[in-house]
Amino acid sequence: TLIRLIMREELPTRGDIWVAGKHVSRMASWKVPHLRRSIGTVFQDFRLLPSKNVYENVAFAMEAAGRPEEEIVSDVPQVLEIVGLKDKEENFIEQLSGGEKQRVALARALVQRPEVILADEPTGNLDPIHTWEIVKLLLRINEFGTAIVLATHDKEIVNFLKRRVITLENGRIIRDEQKGKYQL
Repeated sequence: TLIRLIMREELPTRGDIWVAGKHVSRMASWKVPHLRRSIGTVFQDFRLLPSKNVYENVAFAMEAAGRPEEEIVSDVPQVLEIVGLKDKEENFIEQLSGGEKQRVALARALVQRPEVILADEPTGNLDPIHTWEIVKLLLRINEFGTAIVLATHDKEIVNFLKRRVITLENGRIIRDEQKGKYQL
């Protein structure tokens, strides 16, 4: 629910939604695509293009945003280096492990230099080793100054991070703690 509200896929029944200084809940509909281009999104199911290789999947996000070719050629390799996939840029999606696919999805979100990355259960389909690789990568991206909104049901991740925890139940915030832990 929170991610759909931030992306303006839903409007709140009451209250306001602010994202990166923008009043999303009162934003004109024609401004919503611009908002979404300024937010990186990573999904549990990767949402990658199987007919494109790693480089092309990441470049596609920039192409769709109308970025110039010289910027794409410069930025895509840098981001693939950050996520540890520089040596896999020619590989197609079917040739990658689940953890590598999720790093491609993260690279695609990061290449736009968003102020916010929404990660919706990004470790849900991963084994424990790849899960912690993604968590560490999200922490590193956060250190660069990008806000990360992580939706997860993974108790170990929540307790390890000791960051702000917001719990929703039936679309309502029932808990908001600065250094929260997982609670039922």
